[in-house]
Amino acid sequence: MTAAASNTTLARIIHAVEEAQGRRAPMQRFVDAFARWYTPAVFLLSLLTMLVLPLGMGWAWKDAVYTGLVLLVIGCPCALVISTPVSIVSGMAAATRSGILIKGGMFLEQGRKLRFLALDKTGTITYGRPRLTDMVVLPGADGDRASRLAAGLAARSDHPVSRAVAEKAEEDGTELPHVEDFEAVPGQGVRGNVEGRACYLGSRRMMAALGLDSPSLAAAAAELEGQGKTVVALAEEGGVMALFAVADTIRESSREAVRELKELGVHTVMLTGDNGNVARVIAAQAGVDEFQSDLLPQDKLHAVEELEKRGGSVGMAGDGINDAPALARADIGFAMAGGGTDTAMETADVALMDDDLRKIPRFIRLSRATYAILVQNITLALGVKALFFALTFAGCATMWMAVFADVGTALLVVGNGLRAARK
Repeated sequence: MTAAASNTTLARIIHAVEEAQGRRAPMQRFVDAFARWYTPAVFLLSLLTMLVLPLGMGWAWKDAVYTGLVLLVIGCPCALVISTPVSIVSGMAAATRSGILIKGGMFLEQGRKLRFLALDKTGTITYGRPRLTDMVVLPGADGDRASRLAAGLAARSDHPVSRAVAEKAEEDGTELPHVEDFEAVPGQGVRGNVEGRACYLGSRRMMAALGLDSPSLAAAAAELEGQGKTVVALAEEGGVMALFAVADTIRESSREAVRELKELGVHTVMLTGDNGNVARVIAAQAGVDEFQSDLLPQDKLHAVEELEKRGGSVGMAGDGINDAPALARADIGFAMAGGGTDTAMETADVALMDDDLRKIPRFIRLSRATYAILVQNITLALGVKALFFALTFAGCATMWMAVFADVGTALLVVGNGLRAARK
């Protein structure tokens, strides 16, 4: 596959890094806002010390000025201001080494709050490379013609199920017919004019919308779906011609990821446009806490909104265009960047570069560790300054102690912050 220089994976990574630079973590924004008030306050305190002590308390001007300068050096906000960006950058560097591209420190910090994670099925929990396993030609239809029509429509689509139909046709050497007015119907299937007739390749939901669903179609589809297969139907103006069943396989890493997420206290929900029978089989194999099936893109969006109402932060992992609304709505969207669509990667907040769901629990653990280091650094910076302020007013602090309180504390928080890079 080729792409323009501005649309390569590297270009999208660079764009994501540029976005990350403008998205500061909440803790970092808090520290920056605090420093804007803290710094003038320290300067004012130092100035008042130089003036009030000699004028109001009889101190020698030399001692008062010295004490004021000590306070000014101690109160320098270097350690406080540098404590957060060092920790955040170190945490993001550790994530990048693990193949996790985070589009901003705010998402790294928020990751520790995740309580729910919605997971798309095809291409996320499963490999997204289903193979055609069955073709059922309905009575009165021409099997060879049905294969050609389905192949022509499927070859124009990028959906995994359509790709499976198209790949089988390519293996069999099926000649593809010319398709006009091709159109993808989100969450249902595709349509186009083939050989002068309107043809449709899609789910039973599409067949129902066309008024072509029937008990015989439902029975044939149910038998295949009971085996955990996804079924699409080919129809033209005269009725349904054939059913095509494809089967996908679950990623072994998905099972491990779900297990790790449960250990971290994250509730998992699988969202899919497939029917309930297929969803039930895959959900059982993956071990997710619950699943929702027969979903359109807007239904996935609503599912994420419902999870938010339960309380707690919600994440969404997906790889396709149909997942984009839910990815955008979630507190943190995870894109399967290896085999996912450009739309999913652009919409998501975190990109998993090799499509391994185990990187999500890794991301959560890294977020929690980074936040703990952030709290340690801020506590250390403020605690040391408070201690030396007290020593100064007690008359025990000297300039070298003030330098240690400033430079020494800055070095301590930098060293502590760099620990996040080794997580």
